[in-house]
Amino acid sequence: MSGAGPDNLSDPPGGTRPAIRHRLGTVASVATLAAIVPFAVIAFDFDPLLHFGDRALRLETLALAGVVLLAIVVAAVLAGRTPPEPGFDPATPPDLDADADADADADAGRHLRRDDLLFIVLGIVPGAVLGGRLGYVLLHWDYYSVHTDAIADPAQGNLELSLAVLGGAMTGAYVARLLASSAGRWLHVATVPVLLGLGLGKLAMAAGGSGQGAPATVAWATSYLGPGPWGSLAPSVPAHPAQVYEAVVTGVVLLLMVLLLAGGAFRRRDGRAFLIALLLWSAGRLVVATYWRDPLLIGPLRAGQVLALGIIGISAALFALRSLQLGRSSSAGALAEPQWADPATRPPF
Repeated sequence: MSGAGPDNLSDPPGGTRPAIRHRLGTVASVATLAAIVPFAVIAFDFDPLLHFGDRALRLETLALAGVVLLAIVVAAVLAGRTPPEPGFDPATPPDLDADADADADADAGRHLRRDDLLFIVLGIVPGAVLGGRLGYVLLHWDYYSVHTDAIADPAQGNLELSLAVLGGAMTGAYVARLLASSAGRWLHVATVPVLLGLGLGKLAMAAGGSGQGAPATVAWATSYLGPGPWGSLAPSVPAHPAQVYEAVVTGVVLLLMVLLLAGGAFRRRDGRAFLIALLLWSAGRLVVATYWRDPLLIGPLRAGQVLALGIIGISAALFALRSLQLGRSSSAGALAEPQWADPATRPPF
């Protein structure tokens, strides 16, 4: 998750960088203001660790693991309920004279195999890690351009969420194609579980104090008291609960996509629903990033907003390309298939 915005799980690299000094200066200013003019704040004071003897586990980590498991279970359920591929007739009995391998291939064409989901999930991991790391490096390029040896150091820095989602989707779709499955159908199935996981994952971050936004004086500002350890800089300073903002926005996108899917807006399960969901989710991050702690990068845009704009552009381009490809396929099929007259309506000779 991005160390520059509310995805951060650890301090950003190069603690003496100007951006970090700017953020700490802003935090100190708000802390001084809070001491002079008290304002309403939601304060959390609890132990973010579960203790097992001499060992401890972060509540946030446990919650995130539960969210990932829930998303996988939902994906498995939806995969089992995915209707047959167009072109296959489920009412047609199998050919009893065909061998077992041919029957298995035909069945794979009609239905998504839940056991393939395990391999697809494994395929998502490297793409998510590489994409997330690339996004984090881009956000902190002023640091990594000098410390290039730290780019590949897994113990230094963190991951960025937007490119992690995009990279995971790409490698997961590639694995689906290797398994002779339809990548588009699997992306269609992933639409709801991915949004569900992203929304609940943001709420889980609140259990560890991660993802706090810019310091704020609003009545719903949140702060984290006690020794922690908490996942944000200066956790006791009241700040925008940016992780909760993003969870709410993601929930709205999830509800909208569920309504569209239930209403038959994406009857062709070709992956375009996932691209629309990715575009809307990125648009939500573009808005929420206004309250992040990122320094301004290009004009009024923060670094996280620039990445969100990039994901929006990529999603829109892929959607247009996929629609064009499907349109050409439909046109070619219509030209190849002869249009025979209906015997019931054809005039007699």
